[in-house]
Amino acid sequence: MSAFAEYAKEQQEIDGLLFKGYTIAGIQEGLDGARIKFVRGEPAKSSVELLLLTADARKYVTTLVVAGLKAEGEQAGCYSGEV
Repeated sequence: MSAFAEYAKEQQEIDGLLFKGYTIAGIQEGLDGARIKFVRGEPAKSSVELLLLTADARKYVTTLVVAGLKAEGEQAGCYSGEV
């Protein structure tokens, strides 16, 4: 499987979990990849752990986390968008 195909598969898994209402609750980096913990509160509480092996998928998750933090900061009036 090509590197892009591996990344595309992992990205689809991430997007699928987010579409189902899961949120990213934790990231644990290791030598074997990154373990991402997803949790869902409603309708039934559950959690899923996903092991990401490609660097691009790990960067994708980090981008999603940063974008979420930025959006939360903007809603709270803590982020002006200026550097």
